Amino acid sequence: MIQTINEYQFADAFKSIRPDNFSYSGLKALYDYLEDYEDDTGGQIELDVIGLCCEYVEYEDLETFQEDYSEDYESIEEIEHATQVIMIDDDAFIIQAF
Repeated sequence: MIQTINEYQFADAFKSIRPDNFSYSGLKALYDYLEDYEDDTGGQIELDVIGLCCEYVEYEDLETFQEDYSEDYESIEEIEHATQVIMIDDDAFIIQAF
């Protein structure tokens, strides 16, 4: 059973289960990314808040990312070679955890 949701409902689902996992801007960027993915592939994604929280991680900047990963990534471009990066603004981004 598939239910179509909008950006507000998407954000609300996270706020009720995992309120501190993503910022509102991060949720908007993730929603847009997943919508584009569905459009590009023709498939549908099931909203699994816990699964998405395990699969994607938000960082406020490159320095915060570097604290979590022992490998020395010096730029967003280098991170993009290792995983999916979803930009939120000039500094903040979401990665597909690896």
